[in-house]
Amino acid sequence: MLLIGFMVLFPLIAAISLALIKTDKARTVIVPVSAAVIALSSVVFAVTYIGTPSYLAFSSEIVSYIFLGLSCVIAVIILIFAIRYNRPLTTILCMLQLTLSFVLEIGFTKHAEVQNAIYIDTLSVIMVLIIGIVGSGICVYALGYMKDFQAHEPSDATDRRPLFFALMFIFLSAMFVIVMANNMSWLFAGWEITTFCSFMLIGYTRTPEAMRNAFRQINMNLVGGIAFVIALYFCSITLQTLDFQQFIHIACLQPAYVSFPLVGLAIAGLTKAAQMPFHTWLLGAMVAPTPTSALLHSSTMVKAGVFLLIRLAPAFAVCTVPGYMVMLVGSFTFLICSLMAITQSNAKRVLAYSTIANLGLTAACAGVGTPEAVWAGIFLIIFHAIAKSLLFLCVGTAEHHIGSRDIEAMDLLFERMPKLARFMLLGIMCMFIAPFGMLIAKWGALVSFASTGNIVLILILGFGSAATFMFWAKWMGKLSAIAGEQENVETSVNKSEWVALSLMAILVVLCCVCLPVISSMVVAPYISSIFAVPQEAISEGNLWITAILTALLLVIYTIGAGKSKAKKVPVYLAGVSIDNQARSYSNSFSQEEIASQRNMYLDDLFGEDKLNKPSTIFGIVIMALGYIASFAGFIAALPYLTIVF
Repeated sequence: MLLIGFMVLFPLIAAISLALIKTDKARTVIVPVSAAVIALSSVVFAVTYIGTPSYLAFSSEIVSYIFLGLSCVIAVIILIFAIRYNRPLTTILCMLQLTLSFVLEIGFTKHAEVQNAIYIDTLSVIMVLIIGIVGSGICVYALGYMKDFQAHEPSDATDRRPLFFALMFIFLSAMFVIVMANNMSWLFAGWEITTFCSFMLIGYTRTPEAMRNAFRQINMNLVGGIAFVIALYFCSITLQTLDFQQFIHIACLQPAYVSFPLVGLAIAGLTKAAQMPFHTWLLGAMVAPTPTSALLHSSTMVKAGVFLLIRLAPAFAVCTVPGYMVMLVGSFTFLICSLMAITQSNAKRVLAYSTIANLGLTAACAGVGTPEAVWAGIFLIIFHAIAKSLLFLCVGTAEHHIGSRDIEAMDLLFERMPKLARFMLLGIMCMFIAPFGMLIAKWGALVSFASTGNIVLILILGFGSAATFMFWAKWMGKLSAIAGEQENVETSVNKSEWVALSLMAILVVLCCVCLPVISSMVVAPYISSIFAVPQEAISEGNLWITAILTALLLVIYTIGAGKSKAKKVPVYLAGVSIDNQARSYSNSFSQEEIASQRNMYLDDLFGEDKLNKPSTIFGIVIMALGYIASFAGFIAALPYLTIVF
């Protein structure tokens, strides 16, 4: 219990220190030391709690009131911003959620006390490692990045870096609460703290664009928060419990009785995971500094959403309406966002759409709810977290040194930033090339979809994966297609950025090579514990073969990454060349023309203007139908049901 308290409180202490001590010199000590302590404590936590699920008999009204107080403070700050920027919708949603939360905590939670407020299982351990290692690595990266970021700001711009780093560490603390809380009221408190931190980080620069996107995020996540609170009301009044594991147990025994609150929790998870129709808030988050994008997209904010959905997977397997709702929204989001990613040349926007698509596939796996689907969903979370962190950080560093985040501006990146280009290529390969981990996870998803006999799901996965292959292959081709002589500009990259990038690259390699070990020693036991099936039911198949092949590919890749001894010669263009180095030639009209390569983007087929509106309507309709059908089912079944604890 002491270790758990330390993991929640230490990031808060670091945050307070960073907010109060505002010098660069102090920050360069506090951030890496705090990040190292958090990462080390997460490893100690994993070693301590891996294996059998553990309930911790702990309950405290003081903690509950502290969380309520934090909710009030957060609401006041959001209201101040809403009034200052004239956002009536934000004001209404914030007041509604605060009122519901206050009445719930004061009037109803006493009748639904949770004795075991902490619950830790293997899924919690996996999430703690992702938060503790990947999240703290992003904080270290932010040191150098934010120094460059501030240097590019106007001379009279306010230096908000103390607030930025404080919010980053508060984020980590709140995430630890989410993945370890068994008291659903505490889980909700951590949930709302991450929403608030995201709002502040997205609006970091206070520009009109930044604030517009920050308010979009807060509005959508407040809707999800209200759905969460309504679910808690139902659990408190009808089930008389806010014990998360007990709730799942009741759902598995009497699905019709809990379908309504389960839909509410599912909508909260889908909102946080930026699934349609809520996907636009995550796209808007791209306006924030790159460490914010990496933190939201990889190890924290969106992972809270899919964590909740994966945790609820056993309930989705037996509760038809919520399960189908999550499965449909997730799979449709995967397909549509994969198609829209094809049309993007902005690297961060490609990563954003790819993130939403992968989260959609993970959500679909949770909705299917079978052991194979949960296995695939967990590995999708793991590989997405590490590979996307690496890619976001690479794009941020590249943008600062080549002056663009556009994929079309990445010609000759292997010459201009050779080390960074190799890191970027490693992240891309992990996302879509066999035998790297993400493709193995998608194979698991395909197996689980096939087991349902749902042809539509299989087709969606097939077409979505094809679109995924296209936008990743375009990017990879742009990185490696052209050779030439260019000045190396990566010599000025900050050491903190290299440390974080190297950490993410090492994690990618380790997780890909050790996939069979992670499966047999970590994920399979978790599946066995929640589904009561033997570990052998999760096929290890040819995982060892893929791991060996991955290791061989990485060895070849490492050897090829060394300095080439090949003789470099001037670029030659067939035909009548004018300037080979500038790639100019005389065309058939005797006019000078520049030879260039540019990807196909198919905007006329899959553009945002064509797919966004219908997909948003589809998501709204599916969620509305889910709410209506689950409530109608509860009313119809109520006379025949008894609560089973």
